[in-house]
Amino acid sequence: MRFHDCYPVRRGGILQNAARLAAMLLFLFASGCASIGHEFPAGQISTIRIGQTTQNDIYTTFGAPWRTGIDNGMKTWTYGHYRYSLFSEGETEDLVIKFDSRGIVSSYVFNTTKRSK
Repeated sequence: MRFHDCYPVRRGGILQNAARLAAMLLFLFASGCASIGHEFPAGQISTIRIGQTTQNDIYTTFGAPWRTGIDNGMKTWTYGHYRYSLFSEGETEDLVIKFDSRGIVSSYVFNTTKRSK
């Protein structure tokens, strides 16, 4: 088996690839901001009821979670939007919801750096 069989060689030399990388980094630096995750309807958090709201209810209200995981054996869904900026104050929001074995909300935590208007 040859190296090219597993790792196809792309056209363009090292200098061309380095130039592309430099252009992308310059663009990111010039724009001065980066965003991770996706926005979610934070105004709907008050509708969550511990012991009552189902996983399906959460999906219907908030959509697909940005991340999923397990915490102490409980399924967790995370909704998050993190915006960082070099030239202004960034904003972050996240909602972490834990579900019991029946798919009912066991607990949730909401954090934000957005100021109330």
